[in-house]
Amino acid sequence: MADPVPLHSRTVQQPRATINKLHILFHLTAILLLLYYRTTNLFYENNVPTLSWSLVTVSELIIAFIWFLSQGFRWLPVSRSVFPEKSPSDVRLPGIDVFVCTADSKKEPTVEVMNTVISALALDYPPEKLSVYLSDDGGSFITLYAIKEAHEFAKSWIPFCRKYGIKTRCPEAYFSLLAEDERLLWSDQFKVEEENIKSKYEIFKKNVENVGEKDENNCAQMDRPPCVEILHDNRKDEENNEDKNKMPMLVYVSRERRPSYPHRYKAGALNALLRVSGIISNAPYVLVLDCDMYCNDPTSARQAMCFHLDPHMSRSLAFVQYPQIFYNVSKNDIYDGQARSAYTTKWQGMDGLRGPLLSGTGFYLKRNALFGSPNQEDKYLLHPEKNFGNSTKLIASLKSNYNIQDVSRKEENSSVSILEDAKLLASCAYEANTNWGKEASIGFSYGCMLESTFTGYLLHCKGWTSVYLYPKRPCFMGCTTIDMKDAMVQLMKWNSELIKVGLSKFSPLTYGVSRMSILQSMCYGYFTLQPLLSVALLLYSIVPQLCLINGTALYPKVSSPWFGVFSVVYLSSLCQHLYEVLSTGATFRTFWNEQKMWFIKSVSGSLFGCLDAIMKQIGIQKANLRLTNKAVDKEKLEKYEKGRFNFQGAAMFTVPLIILGILNLVCFFGGLRRVILENNIEVMFGQVFLSSFHLLLSYPILQGLIPSKRKRN
Repeated sequence: MADPVPLHSRTVQQPRATINKLHILFHLTAILLLLYYRTTNLFYENNVPTLSWSLVTVSELIIAFIWFLSQGFRWLPVSRSVFPEKSPSDVRLPGIDVFVCTADSKKEPTVEVMNTVISALALDYPPEKLSVYLSDDGGSFITLYAIKEAHEFAKSWIPFCRKYGIKTRCPEAYFSLLAEDERLLWSDQFKVEEENIKSKYEIFKKNVENVGEKDENNCAQMDRPPCVEILHDNRKDEENNEDKNKMPMLVYVSRERRPSYPHRYKAGALNALLRVSGIISNAPYVLVLDCDMYCNDPTSARQAMCFHLDPHMSRSLAFVQYPQIFYNVSKNDIYDGQARSAYTTKWQGMDGLRGPLLSGTGFYLKRNALFGSPNQEDKYLLHPEKNFGNSTKLIASLKSNYNIQDVSRKEENSSVSILEDAKLLASCAYEANTNWGKEASIGFSYGCMLESTFTGYLLHCKGWTSVYLYPKRPCFMGCTTIDMKDAMVQLMKWNSELIKVGLSKFSPLTYGVSRMSILQSMCYGYFTLQPLLSVALLLYSIVPQLCLINGTALYPKVSSPWFGVFSVVYLSSLCQHLYEVLSTGATFRTFWNEQKMWFIKSVSGSLFGCLDAIMKQIGIQKANLRLTNKAVDKEKLEKYEKGRFNFQGAAMFTVPLIILGILNLVCFFGGLRRVILENNIEVMFGQVFLSSFHLLLSYPILQGLIPSKRKRN
């Protein structure tokens, strides 16, 4: 029998992989020599300042260890392409449930959330096989009102997009400069219809915004019963509508929230959606989207199916991950919001192993992957009552445990019965019951507030694989942070949860290494332990500088061969970073911005993330969800586009940055004066250079703070 038509291709980035391996060997040799110099001088030289030398050695050991873990990303980078035109016909395509999650209508603007929902409804996929679920964890009236308005607008928007083959199917993006090229070459009839659609969209926005201005309607309700509404049931109008007018199913879900019951944050919301969707549409694949990450390419589902439907890889394939691309990144990108190193280096490197991690949004996940290992998949397909995909057994047990009367399932009221069961599965009863709570952990994991990352890690530990697709046209686009406060709050949350996993029984270097390859364990080890860089850089930003002003040498003389070793390690590291930046199509400005933000984030957000994890561990602080504010502030946006750092509201994070900046300033000029007077530049050159480099990295901090002080005065 002939092999099926290939739906995708995989290409190893061979020149890059070869250069990376040669660099690993070269850089590792230099690091070992450096550490040899440090340890031998510490133990065998009497004139070495023991405490300062030991602290610097510890920081260099941490940096070397994290660098070593990061080499897993560089071993075998691959890139992939797909051929969706060769995919099966619409009849043979599997169903997809789209999950959109929102939690706070004030921090997550309702119109923006609705744009994401509308773009998902407009995906280029058979509408009878597509269902869109909105999880409203705030339970606010405005969100329910807005999704009903969005449904009405989508009745006109989706046929318009299908008729003219519109690619940008998020209406806000379409009517902006982002889709200007799509509106140039059409007929007069198109322009008339477009104006009509634009008018309807403006009315939709105005209606939602007017209702949202009333504070009582815009508040999250943290004590409420479950609410499930099927706003559009595509099973009812399938035979009556023309193909161009058909719409996917649209469901609103607000799970029950009670102050006395655990709600498990986003993981709880996703598991509630898994249960509710399991009895309504029960699609074998799930697309998860953050509320601000809209569908930018309507063919993303067909592209993902090129992998999921490949018989050679589908059995073990858990998910297809797309990159997060941000439409509001400025040319300068002072906060490194585009996360270039993650989406153009690290994810491609992991794809060469057993696949990238789960990034929280923009991934097509096989539902059954959440309920067992690849070897168990057939068992779950043969016995669907054992997973959330068919919740009959689950519902019966919950009704029995909680004394809930069964609902008659007569033909005429079957939809009512399904809604009642859906509300039950969205209730606190499921989360509160100990036994069911344990079973829920085989869905999206509750073990970490970074639910997707930790769940993806556990999937890889069970033997599942994943793939990474970075198409030319971004399939999903969202907004990134545009001020220091939001960037640091987000970073602190991530690092607090990551270091908790890295130091737990699930550490990739203990639990993971026995369940996946060493290289993949190194990658996950890097993610979970890289917050420790904050400790290393904090020491490196204090000890050499204090020793400089005191005239204590911590580095070899310039004329010593050992100085060459230190120089090689430093320059080699910079060259590797510069090569990765330039080889991925970025510029030298990107390289310098990433250098600055690596330092700034490490000694602020990452440092506070480590402290946050420690306080949670000893019981001083409870776990809490810190939502990133996605509402656009015009003043913040103006500063961001001008390339000026904005520290408003980020006083806590600026404390270590200010202290280190002032310390480096004093130590540099004080130490330089001493070097000139004592004429020992050859001995102290290393520390003079280090302090001057730290001053360059700290310059944005001083630049961002001084204007704000003047403004307050």
